[in-house]
Amino acid sequence: MTTFWSLYVTVLTLGTIFALAWLLFATRRGQRSEATDETVGHSFDGIEEYDNPLPKWWFMLFVATFIFALGYLVLYPGLGNWKGLLPGYQEVSDGKPFANGQPGWTGVHQWEKEMAKADEKYGPIFAKFAAMPIEEVAKDPLALKMGGRLFASNCSVCHGSDAKGAYGFPNLTDQDWRWGGSTADIETTIKGGRHAAMPAWGEVLGDQGVHDVAAFVTSKLDGRKLPEGVTDEQVANGQKIFATTCVACHGPEGKGTAAMGAPNLTHPAAFIYGSSFSQLQQTIRYGRQGQMPAQQERLGGDQVHLLAAYVYSLSQGDAQKSE
Repeated sequence: MTTFWSLYVTVLTLGTIFALAWLLFATRRGQRSEATDETVGHSFDGIEEYDNPLPKWWFMLFVATFIFALGYLVLYPGLGNWKGLLPGYQEVSDGKPFANGQPGWTGVHQWEKEMAKADEKYGPIFAKFAAMPIEEVAKDPLALKMGGRLFASNCSVCHGSDAKGAYGFPNLTDQDWRWGGSTADIETTIKGGRHAAMPAWGEVLGDQGVHDVAAFVTSKLDGRKLPEGVTDEQVANGQKIFATTCVACHGPEGKGTAAMGAPNLTHPAAFIYGSSFSQLQQTIRYGRQGQMPAQQERLGGDQVHLLAAYVYSLSQGDAQKSE
């Protein structure tokens, strides 16, 4: 902050406090010390206001707020470039400086200091699990407990507290993995994030083409009943379009391609944007965009490893059932 703006903030802040203090004491002068029955001369809905001073406890409460405000501004940053009288943290821990390289107390520095203490306490535990294969970590009760807390803090807002997903967010408890369900794939997804893009085909295929492809996916790939009025000729036409347009991503059997994030179209439960006939048409016509944010920078490699083990463990019950 420049000197001008530092002085501007300081003068404005202190000026406001002292002006309010003057107003409080100035209005108290000349007031009678004892309560009377005199009124201020006006009434509201028949209710008259007595011309009496503020109660002493109320007045002292105002005074206390002024004292607190001045004390706070002396101890903490708040007056331009003034850093406060509190002992400024010169470093986080072990000689490591703060992220911005500046000394002095700030809310960010306080947070960094507390995070450094947490890393010092829990870092060895994370490092221990990071040295183990994810399959082994996924069987450790303590690791799963810690991973569950990481999931609740960082992932549940999208995937739900039960990890079963929501509209636009995949279910992590089954075997329908858009980008692969191996331990390496899961860890890679969490580390770097994913960006899924389903192009819009409405203008290319037209309404009839979109309708026919949705009919083919519903009846031939999913094995579900079609709405009344859909003909075999339309399904056959949809199959031809699928073979020339959709097979590049979803494969000739419609089972998807993990390398591209293309979902398995033979399993309606994997359709995160809905699997009804109308929803399929909307997806084909307008396309879809999905973004999984990268967590490596936020969590670090050790915590990502632990989180990957927890996510991997969620689907193992479903895998055993399928076997």
